[in-house]
Amino acid sequence: MTKLRERMIGDLKLRNFSESTITSYTRVVGDFARYFHRSPDQLGPEEIRRYLLHAIEEKKIAWATYQGYRAALKFFYTKTLKQPWFEHEIPKPKVRRKIPEILSPEEIEKLLNCTMNLKHRAMLAVLYGAGLRRAETRSLKVNDIDSKRMVIHIREGKGQLPRQIPLSPKLLELLRVYWRWRKPTDWLFPSARYPDRRIDYSGIFGVVEDAAKRAGLKRRVTPHLLRHYAGFRTIPGGASLIHEVPVNTEVRRQDSRGSPA
Repeated sequence: MTKLRERMIGDLKLRNFSESTITSYTRVVGDFARYFHRSPDQLGPEEIRRYLLHAIEEKKIAWATYQGYRAALKFFYTKTLKQPWFEHEIPKPKVRRKIPEILSPEEIEKLLNCTMNLKHRAMLAVLYGAGLRRAETRSLKVNDIDSKRMVIHIREGKGQLPRQIPLSPKLLELLRVYWRWRKPTDWLFPSARYPDRRIDYSGIFGVVEDAAKRAGLKRRVTPHLLRHYAGFRTIPGGASLIHEVPVNTEVRRQDSRGSPA
């Protein structure tokens, strides 16, 4: 690790940035340096503009991703290098908000019923039934499922703020079936390869993609798309079907004979 990278990570930690943000920011700055084959402290506004244009025009990144790139470079130059010119020299994009895409109730039901692995099914149900982010789902511990108060405790949500999510009886039932089979002791969804560690981000993404493929869904389905569905149920006129997550007993028997994923 270079001293510059180490200093940036230290600056992020001192400001209590999350683990995922630290990883994301350092990755962007590292990619920026590799693009020019030079240390980033030897680069300036013109190189940043060229790199961001390259990301938009050639890498075809979304505007939300662009904002993440810009935020990472802004932090590095304004906080770690103490440069004052960033806001003046690097344009901030105009945000055009889109109506979130959601799955239909029929697609959600098909997604769950085509998922024959109980761990994956429980994970999908948490993502869509409770509206959790991917990072929140992978960070859940067994003790965060509070059956007495019927809530899910999110210890560190976006902005590192804790919150509580209502726990539906059907989701609790499914999680109990999953727990009796898998018997996780710490992380609710541990890694298949390393049981003492939580599942990684790509693992959750893969579970969602695989379920969508099995269900025959033509659109691209991501963990955040399932979160959109949960949000849609809470607005006036939003869908209310399948808020009670169905538990398929046939899936239980098949999973109880299989190996953990």
